[in-house]
Amino acid sequence: MRCSTYGPSVFKRWIMFNSVGAMGIVVQLSVLWLLAAHFNLGYLLATGLAVEAAVLHNFFWHERWTWADRTANCSNGFLKRFMYFHTANGVISLAGNLVLMQLFVGKLGIMVWVTYGLAVLTGVGSPAGTRKACFKRSKLMLTYEVKWP
Repeated sequence: MRCSTYGPSVFKRWIMFNSVGAMGIVVQLSVLWLLAAHFNLGYLLATGLAVEAAVLHNFFWHERWTWADRTANCSNGFLKRFMYFHTANGVISLAGNLVLMQLFVGKLGIMVWVTYGLAVLTGVGSPAGTRKACFKRSKLMLTYEVKWP
């Protein structure tokens, strides 16, 4: 019988990844609502800040929960993973949200909240992409297996 140190199953990790994503949607919508409705920030600035809040939220949850088994013995440092995550997910999410907001709200006059829903539906987030870019297994983790008699 073998006991592996690889962490959660693919299905469990998928659930964890999507749970963090769902929480990120709540964070982004809450920040957008707070900034746009209560502080009267323009919808593009509010969107940019809301996306950034969600990206930060998602990174820290992935770091400490979704991929925690990989960050403990990770060969690349926290700052490097943070920058990769921002490049892989943050830039794409920010650009996509701002383009959709400008098009749907600015040009077509659709309400911000409806546009936010459309942006969420067209969101691009991949557990495989995040894993490959930010939370790779270290060589030690790839070669280490405990064998039980």
